[in-house]
Amino acid sequence: MKRKIQFLVFIFGSVLLFFLFQYQFSINNTWDSWSLPLSGKIIIVDPGHGYPDPGAGPEGAFEKDIAFNISLLLRDYLQEAGALVIMTREDDFDLADKDLKGYSKRKTQDLLRRVELINKSEGDLLVSVHLNSLSSPRWSGAQTFYYPRFEENKLLAKMIQKEMEANLENTVRHAKAINHVYVLKEAEMPSVLVEAGFLSNPGEREQLKSKAYQDKIAASIYQGILRLYTENPKLKEPSSE
Repeated sequence: MKRKIQFLVFIFGSVLLFFLFQYQFSINNTWDSWSLPLSGKIIIVDPGHGYPDPGAGPEGAFEKDIAFNISLLLRDYLQEAGALVIMTREDDFDLADKDLKGYSKRKTQDLLRRVELINKSEGDLLVSVHLNSLSSPRWSGAQTFYYPRFEENKLLAKMIQKEMEANLENTVRHAKAINHVYVLKEAEMPSVLVEAGFLSNPGEREQLKSKAYQDKIAASIYQGILRLYTENPKLKEPSSE
Protein backbone atom coordinates (compact mmCIF):
# COMPACT_ATOMS: atom_id res chain seq x y z
CA MET A 1 0.00 0.00 0.00
CA LYS A 2 2.83 2.38 0.92
CA ARG A 3 4.56 1.73 -2.42
CA LYS A 4 1.31 2.36 -4.28
CA ILE A 5 0.89 5.72 -2.54
CA GLN A 6 4.51 6.66 -3.31
CA PHE A 7 3.99 5.72 -6.97
CA LEU A 8 0.82 7.82 -7.19
CA VAL A 9 2.59 10.77 -5.56
CA PHE A 10 5.43 10.40 -8.06
CA ILE A 11 3.00 10.34 -11.01
CA PHE A 12 1.09 13.35 -9.66
CA GLY A 13 4.33 15.28 -9.09
CA SER A 14 5.58 14.51 -12.59
CA VAL A 15 2.31 15.65 -14.18
CA LEU A 16 2.33 18.82 -12.06
CA LEU A 17 5.91 19.64 -13.07
CA PHE A 18 5.04 19.06 -16.73
CA PHE A 19 2.14 21.51 -16.61
CA LEU A 20 4.16 24.06 -14.64
CA PHE A 21 6.92 23.87 -17.25
CA GLN A 22 4.43 24.26 -20.09
CA TYR A 23 2.81 27.22 -18.33
CA GLN A 24 6.16 28.90 -17.76
CA PHE A 25 7.14 28.28 -21.38
CA SER A 26 3.89 29.86 -22.53
CA ILE A 27 4.45 32.90 -20.29
CA ASN A 28 7.99 33.35 -21.61
CA ASN A 29 6.81 33.12 -25.21
CA THR A 30 4.02 35.61 -24.58
CA TRP A 31 6.44 38.00 -22.85
CA ASP A 32 8.95 37.79 -25.71
CA SER A 33 6.20 38.41 -28.25
CA TRP A 34 4.88 41.39 -26.29
CA SER A 35 8.23 42.95 -25.39
CA LEU A 36 10.00 42.31 -28.73
CA PRO A 37 7.21 42.46 -31.31
CA LEU A 38 9.63 42.91 -34.24
CA SER A 39 12.04 40.16 -33.24
CA GLY A 40 13.47 38.43 -36.31
CA LYS A 41 12.56 41.26 -38.69
CA ILE A 42 15.17 42.99 -40.84
CA ILE A 43 14.19 46.59 -41.55
CA ILE A 44 16.14 48.90 -43.84
CA VAL A 45 16.02 52.61 -43.03
CA ASP A 46 17.07 54.88 -45.88
CA PRO A 47 17.80 58.53 -44.94
CA GLY A 48 17.67 60.58 -48.13
CA HIS A 49 20.61 62.45 -49.66
CA GLY A 50 23.89 63.05 -47.78
CA TYR A 51 26.96 65.25 -48.33
CA PRO A 52 27.67 66.72 -50.83
CA ASP A 53 23.96 66.54 -51.77
CA PRO A 54 21.99 68.53 -49.16
CA GLY A 55 18.59 67.81 -50.67
CA ALA A 56 15.88 70.42 -50.14
CA GLY A 57 15.82 73.28 -47.66
CA PRO A 58 18.01 76.25 -46.71
CA GLU A 59 21.22 76.12 -44.68
CA GLY A 60 20.41 75.16 -41.12
CA ALA A 61 17.47 73.06 -42.27
CA PHE A 62 18.91 70.80 -44.94
CA GLU A 63 16.85 67.77 -45.88
CA LYS A 64 19.87 65.47 -45.54
CA ASP A 65 20.33 66.38 -41.87
CA ILE A 66 16.69 66.28 -40.75
CA ALA A 67 16.04 63.02 -42.62
CA PHE A 68 19.11 61.50 -40.97
CA ASN A 69 18.05 62.62 -37.48
CA ILE A 70 14.57 61.15 -37.94
CA SER A 71 16.11 57.92 -39.27
CA LEU A 72 18.37 57.55 -36.23
CA LEU A 73 15.41 58.00 -33.88
CA LEU A 74 13.42 55.47 -35.91
CA ARG A 75 16.33 53.04 -35.79
CA ASP A 76 16.34 53.23 -31.99
CA TYR A 77 12.60 52.53 -31.76
CA LEU A 78 12.89 49.55 -34.10
CA GLN A 79 15.91 48.08 -32.33
CA GLU A 80 14.17 48.35 -28.96
CA ALA A 81 11.33 46.29 -30.45
CA GLY A 82 13.76 43.55 -31.49
CA ALA A 83 14.29 44.38 -35.18
CA LEU A 84 17.65 44.22 -36.93
CA VAL A 85 18.04 47.63 -38.57
CA ILE A 86 20.24 48.33 -41.59
CA MET A 87 20.91 51.98 -42.44
CA THR A 88 21.78 52.88 -46.03
CA ARG A 89 24.04 55.59 -44.63
CA GLU A 90 25.47 55.93 -41.13
CA ASP A 91 26.74 59.51 -41.43
CA ASP A 92 26.58 62.66 -43.55
CA PHE A 93 27.61 61.25 -46.94
CA ASP A 94 26.02 59.87 -50.08
CA LEU A 95 26.98 56.48 -51.50
CA ALA A 96 28.76 57.72 -54.62
CA ASP A 97 32.56 57.57 -55.06
CA LYS A 98 34.24 60.44 -53.24
CA ASP A 99 36.09 61.65 -56.32
CA LEU A 100 33.14 61.37 -58.72
CA LYS A 101 32.34 64.78 -60.23
CA GLY A 102 29.00 66.14 -61.41
CA TYR A 103 25.69 66.23 -59.53
CA SER A 104 23.83 64.03 -62.02
CA LYS A 105 26.54 61.34 -62.07
CA ARG A 106 26.79 61.31 -58.28
CA LYS A 107 23.01 61.11 -57.89
CA THR A 108 22.76 58.19 -60.31
CA GLN A 109 25.57 56.24 -58.64
CA ASP A 110 24.18 56.99 -55.19
CA LEU A 111 20.73 55.64 -56.08
CA LEU A 112 22.14 52.55 -57.78
CA ARG A 113 24.23 51.72 -54.71
CA ARG A 114 21.34 52.32 -52.32
CA VAL A 115 19.18 49.86 -54.24
CA GLU A 116 22.04 47.34 -54.39
CA LEU A 117 22.55 47.58 -50.63
CA ILE A 118 18.81 47.38 -49.95
CA ASN A 119 18.24 44.27 -52.05
CA LYS A 120 21.38 42.48 -50.85
CA SER A 121 20.19 42.88 -47.26
CA GLU A 122 17.23 40.53 -47.90
CA GLY A 123 15.22 42.68 -45.52
CA ASP A 124 11.55 42.43 -44.63
CA LEU A 125 10.78 46.12 -45.03
CA LEU A 126 12.22 49.38 -46.39
CA VAL A 127 11.47 52.86 -45.06
CA SER A 128 12.91 55.77 -47.05
CA VAL A 129 12.86 59.12 -45.24
CA HIS A 130 12.82 62.44 -47.13
CA LEU A 131 11.37 65.94 -46.86
CA ASN A 132 9.41 67.99 -49.35
CA SER A 133 9.91 71.47 -50.77
CA LEU A 134 8.02 73.53 -53.35
CA SER A 135 8.30 77.04 -54.73
CA SER A 136 5.20 78.14 -52.79
CA PRO A 137 5.29 78.31 -48.97
CA ARG A 138 1.58 77.52 -48.65
CA TRP A 139 1.90 73.72 -48.71
CA SER A 140 2.49 71.73 -45.55
CA GLY A 141 1.94 68.30 -44.01
CA ALA A 142 3.72 64.97 -43.79
CA GLN A 143 2.73 62.33 -46.33
CA THR A 144 3.52 58.73 -47.23
CA PHE A 145 3.99 57.33 -50.73
CA TYR A 146 4.13 53.78 -52.01
CA TYR A 147 4.81 51.90 -55.22
CA PRO A 148 1.84 49.56 -55.92
CA ARG A 149 3.88 46.38 -56.23
CA PHE A 150 3.17 44.59 -52.95
CA GLU A 151 -0.12 44.65 -51.06
CA GLU A 152 1.83 45.53 -47.89
CA ASN A 153 3.10 48.76 -49.47
CA LYS A 154 -0.33 50.37 -49.42
CA LEU A 155 -1.16 48.95 -45.99
CA LEU A 156 2.07 50.25 -44.48
CA ALA A 157 1.74 53.69 -46.08
CA LYS A 158 -1.83 54.06 -44.82
CA MET A 159 -0.94 52.95 -41.30
CA ILE A 160 2.02 55.33 -41.01
CA GLN A 161 -0.11 58.15 -42.46
CA LYS A 162 -2.80 57.56 -39.83
CA GLU A 163 -0.22 57.60 -37.05
CA MET A 164 1.29 60.87 -38.33
CA GLU A 165 -2.16 62.41 -38.59
CA ALA A 166 -2.90 61.46 -34.97
CA ASN A 167 0.50 62.33 -33.49
CA LEU A 168 1.50 65.43 -35.46
CA GLU A 169 -2.02 66.91 -35.56
CA ASN A 170 -1.18 69.08 -38.56
CA THR A 171 -1.67 66.91 -41.65
CA VAL A 172 -4.82 65.78 -43.43
CA ARG A 173 -2.95 64.21 -46.32
CA HIS A 174 -3.50 60.63 -47.45
CA ALA A 175 -1.16 57.82 -48.45
CA LYS A 176 -0.59 58.04 -52.19
CA ALA A 177 0.57 55.61 -54.88
CA ILE A 178 3.55 56.85 -56.86
CA ASN A 179 5.34 55.35 -59.86
CA HIS A 180 8.50 57.38 -60.45
CA VAL A 181 10.58 56.90 -57.28
CA TYR A 182 13.50 54.68 -58.30
CA VAL A 183 14.26 53.22 -54.88
CA LEU A 184 10.64 52.16 -54.32
CA LYS A 185 10.32 50.68 -57.82
CA GLU A 186 13.49 48.62 -57.52
CA ALA A 187 13.12 47.45 -53.91
CA GLU A 188 12.48 43.70 -53.75
CA MET A 189 10.63 43.96 -50.45
CA PRO A 190 7.65 45.95 -49.12
CA SER A 191 8.57 49.63 -48.95
CA VAL A 192 7.32 53.11 -48.16
CA LEU A 193 8.53 56.66 -48.71
CA VAL A 194 7.88 59.09 -45.87
CA GLU A 195 7.97 62.78 -46.82
CA ALA A 196 8.12 64.20 -43.31
CA GLY A 197 6.94 67.72 -44.18
CA PHE A 198 7.60 70.82 -46.29
CA LEU A 199 10.82 72.73 -45.74
CA SER A 200 9.39 75.44 -48.00
CA ASN A 201 6.75 76.23 -45.36
CA PRO A 202 8.37 78.49 -42.71
CA GLY A 203 6.22 77.27 -39.81
CA GLU A 204 6.64 73.60 -40.61
CA ARG A 205 10.35 74.09 -41.26
CA GLU A 206 10.82 75.34 -37.70
CA GLN A 207 8.94 72.32 -36.37
CA LEU A 208 11.04 69.96 -38.47
CA LYS A 209 14.24 71.42 -37.00
CA SER A 210 13.03 70.50 -33.49
CA LYS A 211 14.23 67.19 -32.04
CA ALA A 212 10.91 66.73 -30.22
CA TYR A 213 9.03 67.01 -33.51
CA GLN A 214 11.50 64.71 -35.26
CA ASP A 215 10.88 62.18 -32.52
CA LYS A 216 7.11 62.42 -33.09
CA ILE A 217 7.66 61.60 -36.75
CA ALA A 218 9.97 58.68 -35.96
CA ALA A 219 7.49 57.34 -33.38
CA SER A 220 4.66 57.60 -35.91
CA ILE A 221 6.62 55.61 -38.49
CA TYR A 222 7.50 53.01 -35.87
CA GLN A 223 3.89 52.70 -34.70
CA GLY A 224 2.75 52.26 -38.30
CA ILE A 225 5.27 49.45 -38.82
CA LEU A 226 4.17 47.83 -35.57
CA ARG A 227 0.54 47.97 -36.67
CA LEU A 228 1.41 46.38 -40.00
CA TYR A 229 2.73 43.29 -38.26
CA THR A 230 0.40 43.09 -35.26
CA GLU A 231 -2.77 43.60 -37.31
CA ASN A 232 -1.72 41.24 -40.11
CA PRO A 233 -0.82 37.87 -38.55
CA LYS A 234 0.33 36.35 -41.86
CA LEU A 235 3.17 38.89 -42.04
CA LYS A 236 4.57 37.54 -38.74
CA GLU A 237 5.12 34.11 -40.23
CA PRO A 238 8.69 33.36 -41.36
CA SER A 239 9.27 33.19 -45.10
CA SER A 240 9.15 29.71 -46.62
CA GLU A 241 11.78 30.63 -49.17
